Amino acid sequence: MKPIITASEYASESAGPRPPVLLDIRWQLGGPHGRPDYEAGHIPGAVFIDLDAELAGPAGGGGRHPLPGPEGFGAVMRRAGVSHSTPVVVYDGGQGWAAARAWWLLRWAGHPDVRVLDGGLAAWTGELSTKVSAPVEGDFRPEPGALPLLDADAAAALARSGLLLDARAAERYRGDVEPIDRVGGHIPGAVSAPTVLNVAEDGRFLPAGSLASRFSALGADGETEVGVYCGSGVSGAHEVLALEIAGYRASLYAGSWSEWSSDESRPVATGPDPR
Repeated sequence: MKPIITASEYASESAGPRPPVLLDIRWQLGGPHGRPDYEAGHIPGAVFIDLDAELAGPAGGGGRHPLPGPEGFGAVMRRAGVSHSTPVVVYDGGQGWAAARAWWLLRWAGHPDVRVLDGGLAAWTGELSTKVSAPVEGDFRPEPGALPLLDADAAAALARSGLLLDARAAERYRGDVEPIDRVGGHIPGAVSAPTVLNVAEDGRFLPAGSLASRFSALGADGETEVGVYCGSGVSGAHEVLALEIAGYRASLYAGSWSEWSSDESRPVATGPDPR
């Protein structure tokens, strides 16, 4: 099953005998909270999920968006109506990063049928609703480990033995600027691969063939192990999703640069990609 779904495909499925649970994950790094936007208008039936509070644990040594505890995450998903046997569709305001974080977490936690609405809310041409959804509680209980996960040591090793992609903007990779974390730069051996280049101007993912060509040029060959990191495990999930569309399975370093750079004992590389 493709990990993304078009707005027209979602509209058809939502009117069918097995409608997906729909989650609204509108979020911006450092921006206003997404709940007011949800209340002002959302795709009918969508349940709002707060990325900072419900798709991440407390910020600290594990980074700005460490993984939430499985029990708490499972409770949030059940309240949103998620069951193990029910398909789930997630969307955000259009950038795709927040929706990809929800997609990755649900897939990592063992849900078999999760898709991202390609292009987000902007791709939806139907009516919007201001009714706050109150779904019947679901039965989903996480079983973590269905998608591969890296810690800092494993990410460092993969940068030497395989392909570790840095999904952040190229200027942050180089260390030219660092607006958020303690220090700029990248994990030694990592390859710059900004995830913004995986989508078109409208926020929709590039065709699978185009993505496969991009990742092949970056060093993915179907045999080399691939991992991804970003600033705090959000945009990195978006790159993992792009890799899956392209036919590659990739691990996510969830702590990412916010965890790596907080430890002064870990090495930091700067400058352009040496390739």
